[in-house]
Amino acid sequence: MKIKPMDDRVLIELIEEEEKTYSGIIIPDTAKEKPRMGKVVAVGTDEDLREKVKEGNKILFTKYGGEEISFDSKEYKIVQRTDILAVVED
Repeated sequence: MKIKPMDDRVLIELIEEEEKTYSGIIIPDTAKEKPRMGKVVAVGTDEDLREKVKEGNKILFTKYGGEEISFDSKEYKIVQRTDILAVVED
């Protein structure tokens, strides 16, 4: 089974980032008030979006945008074009 987003939506595999304070306390990603990062798994059918966002890209997206889903024991999120803030380049 494969998930294929429609129109201007993007399927993202969530990248969980943990941050540690100086004293060693781990701050989970869910406690942070900042955009989240994910790896693009699939891009919808919108031609303009497909030119800008490719499978395998890392992107920043809004924390509260999109819908979270679980599939094959992994966490994903489906977001619309307006929830994508930036493509991260190495």
